Amino acid sequence: MNTILVAGERVWLLDSVTEGGPEQSGAVVVTASHGGVSAARYAAAYRPRLVVFNDAGIGKEEAGVAGLAILERLGVAALTVAAMSARIGDAADTWESGVVSRVNAPARELGFSVGGRLREALERYLVG
Repeated sequence: MNTILVAGERVWLLDSVTEGGPEQSGAVVVTASHGGVSAARYAAAYRPRLVVFNDAGIGKEEAGVAGLAILERLGVAALTVAAMSARIGDAADTWESGVVSRVNAPARELGFSVGGRLREALERYLVG
């Protein structure tokens, strides 16, 4: 578990969404976990303001991104990066190399969109 500061705000880098807890409540969290249902349940337990996952190649019946809809219903902004752009299990690589592949409605409302580099999008969001 690492953190970086962007515009004076802490961004949590978690190799696994399971590393999160009360300290990440209301925070910006970049994970390197898949964006499936089980991962969304972990994130929902601590309610980050924004959480990032890996799309794990999307997968059968979009299993790799299915958690975004669950978090959307809870009002939690969530997005994924493309598996081909960042290593699963490596949050630092997600931060450095990730390219946004999916966004849920709350993330879209914050200004996130598909196709851009995650780091640049998060920096824009946090700088305001």
